Amino acid sequence: MPISTNTFLLIITLITIHVADNNQPLSGVSTVVETPHIDFIEMSAVQPHESNPDVIWYDDFRLEKAYLESSGKIDYEVKFGITGGSMEAGFEKDMIEGKGNRKVAFGDFPSNRNVLRAGEHFDEIYWRIYVKHEYGWEGAPAKMSRATSIVSARSWRQAMIAHVWSGEGNSLTLDPVRGVDEQSAKVKTQHYNDFKNFHWLGNSPCSEFQISSTEESGYWVLVESMVRLNTPGKNDGLNRLWIDGRLEAERTNLNLRGTYTEHGINAVFLEAYWNDGAIKTENRWFDNFVISTQAIGPVVCPANPVIHKTPYHGRDSLSAWEIELATDYSGNSIVFQSKEIRPQEAIKIASENGTFSGMLQKKSKLTSGETYFCRVRQKNYNNIWSDWSRWHQPFTVE
Repeated sequence: MPISTNTFLLIITLITIHVADNNQPLSGVSTVVETPHIDFIEMSAVQPHESNPDVIWYDDFRLEKAYLESSGKIDYEVKFGITGGSMEAGFEKDMIEGKGNRKVAFGDFPSNRNVLRAGEHFDEIYWRIYVKHEYGWEGAPAKMSRATSIVSARSWRQAMIAHVWSGEGNSLTLDPVRGVDEQSAKVKTQHYNDFKNFHWLGNSPCSEFQISSTEESGYWVLVESMVRLNTPGKNDGLNRLWIDGRLEAERTNLNLRGTYTEHGINAVFLEAYWNDGAIKTENRWFDNFVISTQAIGPVVCPANPVIHKTPYHGRDSLSAWEIELATDYSGNSIVFQSKEIRPQEAIKIASENGTFSGMLQKKSKLTSGETYFCRVRQKNYNNIWSDWSRWHQPFTVE
């Protein structure tokens, strides 16, 4: 005997209640929900890098700026935040040289064209970018950035280079190079990228974080590097790499320039280069590019910032999500726990949306000058929660 429409609807309702009450999915429904990430935090209108005397260069790609060299357009559709743009650094399939690059010259760079703080000498610098690989990214492009010491105007001979390159798997690594003959002042290189006369100083260990893996695609990641030249005659140079505020790789006790002192570090390049050619057409972007003589860190945000989650992907659809903030990247000091957020993909960190706890108990905003880390999870309409993300996307409160 066929059942009536009302009886059928009653059966479906009872099944739905049973599933919700037991937090179990219907047979055939996926039990895995993709772990989300925080895409970006809405920044303060004015970033300290714009007026900090330690900063050599700052570009948030709102407008075209004058570089020593540049190629590729600004993408105004994809950016960290809700205003401005980003530098395209993606690839067409089989492309070796990607869609964009930027070269900044400064200090004692041997040219009079677009040289910042001309005549100054820099033995230590930091450079920072935010990097985003499009959702579903595959493969590891070889090159991301480098700092270097150019010692001749025409041939661009190099006394040293501090590369930030792809390492094993989908990691990043440091690959510093000396172009000087041992502990002397003789520059051996005869032209730019003179591999025959390079002395390589080690490209491992690599980062644990797999920045170009598919699992880490679709959101902005903070990448900061530094290099300090050795004291002439000593092996005390230093090269470090941080990803999302964690020290991921370093090279110590380096001889980066022998006793050569005529030129210091005088250029930083952002690069899109894939040695063997891109395995498919896919986009990557760089944003919030800073070069400084001091450590830089993450973007600066208001005390009640608006935080944006990555879009939901997968079967079913987004039902709700939660975010937590901590003052450390291990999550040992949690200071904010949100309510379930339904189902928009942005939230303001404020009392009406969650609970301040720990050192912020009974507070209504975050602390000025403090840096916070985020983690996030989400659930679908079958009431299945994803795993929590790792602690990531640090930001500093103005």
